[in-house]
Amino acid sequence: MTQLDLQVSTDVSIAPIPARFLDRARSEGKDDLGQPVKRVVAKGGEPCRDVLRRARPGEELILASFTPFTKPGPYKEYGPIFVLANASDEPVRRDALPPAGAEANYLRQQFVVRAYSTEEEILDAALVNASDLAANVQRFFESRDTAFLHVRFPTYGCFACRIDITP
Repeated sequence: MTQLDLQVSTDVSIAPIPARFLDRARSEGKDDLGQPVKRVVAKGGEPCRDVLRRARPGEELILASFTPFTKPGPYKEYGPIFVLANASDEPVRRDALPPAGAEANYLRQQFVVRAYSTEEEILDAALVNASDLAANVQRFFESRDTAFLHVRFPTYGCFACRIDITP
């Protein structure tokens, strides 16, 4: 299966993992909960949140607890993410939906998309097939109450990325 062309009529951007989190995890070895991070060598295929791609075998990674939320509340979650152990200057496309649909893509065949308000409260959610990602992103952003979307991997529920409308 090849990568799907995921076009939406709304201009979107993919939020980077905050630099303060990456700096702390890499230099201090602490995650968002103040716990020690775990350094691992990639088997290959781990989803690297900072570069929006799958890890290559042998790459040094950090596994750490992360929250994409900035406000307290019942929907604030912490969960494990992989990031590269060393900062990378590789280009990361953030002006389009991440590659999806194939085993080698960052997003594979299925994932969860959740819509949130500006108060970081969940408004809607869907289990989405790769071929339906663009349509669901478009549908969620048609609601004026939707401030941003989160994409999560369905099996482990890990955070994949945040999608915003480009102003």
